[in-house]
Amino acid sequence: MTSVLVVDDDPDIRELVIWKLHQAGYATMVAGDGEAGLEMAINGDESGQVPDLILVDWMMPKMAGIEMCKALRDNPLTSSIPMILLTAKAQESEVERGFAAGVDDYIVKPFSPREMLGRIQAVLARSQAAA
Repeated sequence: MTSVLVVDDDPDIRELVIWKLHQAGYATMVAGDGEAGLEMAINGDESGQVPDLILVDWMMPKMAGIEMCKALRDNPLTSSIPMILLTAKAQESEVERGFAAGVDDYIVKPFSPREMLGRIQAVLARSQAAA
């Protein structure tokens, strides 16, 4: 089963995203801040499962999502994991910074859960085709 790591400090957003992912048949892993997300992406969850895709918020405590994405791209163990930023930051310069950090897609809050699933499926299909 494809697993998605959801990294967001807002419990309401996490619940919505997890609910939609489960409806679509994805397994989920969850972290509430960038440091925990980074750790989970590198080392996996308690069962050792590592994510197939990471959905990450930009503005979080301990480590911003953008910094987490940069660290993951710089690590050979995680450099190929697809990442999508899910953020309220919508200015063109912020979108550019997100892509420069190595994200594969960018979703602006508020977002459509249906669009989010479509983007996740597209990013996963592209990453599997490239593998």
